[in-house]
Amino acid sequence: MKKVLIYTTGGTIEKSYCEFDGSLSNRESLLKEKLLKKIRLPHTEIEVTEVLHKDSLAMRRADREFIWRRVESDLVLGHPILILHGTDTMVETATLFHETCPVPPVPIIFTGAMRPMGFEDTDATQNVIEALMASHLVQPGIYISFHGELFPLPNVKKDRDLGTFVRTKSE
Repeated sequence: MKKVLIYTTGGTIEKSYCEFDGSLSNRESLLKEKLLKKIRLPHTEIEVTEVLHKDSLAMRRADREFIWRRVESDLVLGHPILILHGTDTMVETATLFHETCPVPPVPIIFTGAMRPMGFEDTDATQNVIEALMASHLVQPGIYISFHGELFPLPNVKKDRDLGTFVRTKSE
């Protein structure tokens, strides 16, 4: 049986609505309840680890390094890794991973969403499922999976006008 390790860090993909104060914020991970229970993966074991519960705009370098250290300790297990992350600074965290370990022993795939997974019109389901599929098909490396595209680092950026990620020209 295949196994995928998923690390949650917060971001829009995991924001939830608080009916008492009307806020959207990162609390506990919603991944198991809102998404994983609704998809069939009879040949894949999923292990979810909650690392942070932060909006990515609030993340600092120390947070990114903390995420890296948590993931790095599990690289020896040999399983593909998915990281749920806020889209605003996903490229910064993925870049730190790429600079720290340009060719990891397994695929490390970042994904997120423009709308929280608890919303009816979320893109979270699509993005997570696509990232899970990609994790079994790609060579080891650092990637961002989003809206039907897979972007190897470092040539990717968030395009706020399009509301998605796009390739950048290589230097």
